[in-house]
Amino acid sequence: MTTFVFAAVLAAAIMHATWNALIKARSDRFASISIASLGMSFAALPALPFVDFPDAGVWRLIAASLSIHVGYRLFLVRAYEAGDLAQTYPLARGAAPLMTALGAFALLGETPTPVAVAGIALLSFGTVLMSRLGGGGGVNPRAAGYALLTSLFIAAYTLVDGQGARLAATATSYAAWHFACDGMISMAIGFATRGRRMAAAFAEEWRMGIFAGVLSAGSYWIALWAMTKAPIASVAALRESSILFAMLISVYALGEKATPWRIGAAAFILAGVLALRLG
Repeated sequence: MTTFVFAAVLAAAIMHATWNALIKARSDRFASISIASLGMSFAALPALPFVDFPDAGVWRLIAASLSIHVGYRLFLVRAYEAGDLAQTYPLARGAAPLMTALGAFALLGETPTPVAVAGIALLSFGTVLMSRLGGGGGVNPRAAGYALLTSLFIAAYTLVDGQGARLAATATSYAAWHFACDGMISMAIGFATRGRRMAAAFAEEWRMGIFAGVLSAGSYWIALWAMTKAPIASVAALRESSILFAMLISVYALGEKATPWRIGAAAFILAGVLALRLG
């Protein structure tokens, strides 16, 4: 992984942690994440006239990813409702890189270097440790269950989207059409299930939602582009360094607890990031 790709994915991690914290801070997180998806569509629409239209094979991958993202958002919101950001976010994101690495090896034939494998393992261990002890106690079993299910969806859409970005004419083409469709589907589901509550939430929070969506679109576009330049598993793992930034946000912006264990867990995550850079 080149220095430029490495730095770009770290920037994407900061953006990812920020939009997740914005969603966590809202009272109706389902509505907020649906509005954020619409924000991703708004970010993508200006690019559509300038990118290639995907062929049938790429559209199949986009359709599969859109379906997976519905499940991802559902369980992410439930995890946030059941537990602290400091616990649910690291567990949901931290288990995914190992799953992604196994999937990339089995399905795509990608074999990371030994140093990269060590980096993925260190980063994953640090994130799970931070989730287990980050809030000063044990994890709420309900929150942990939702977070682990979320991680399965993360690994699945990462593999699908990484392959789609590689098969499309450009990563930007894949991202733009994916984001444009995703927001419309997410809002349709929101209005179908919430009705007037969704309309009220949109009227109140559309500015925050659009901002979060733009951050989300920028973060994931960078990740998709990076997956065309480096192994999918390494990019996916490095993106989870967002957990470090989420920890800072949770402590200084959301008032959640900081403990020595979280500092120790952060050290494992940093070691994993450095190993991925070297690998």
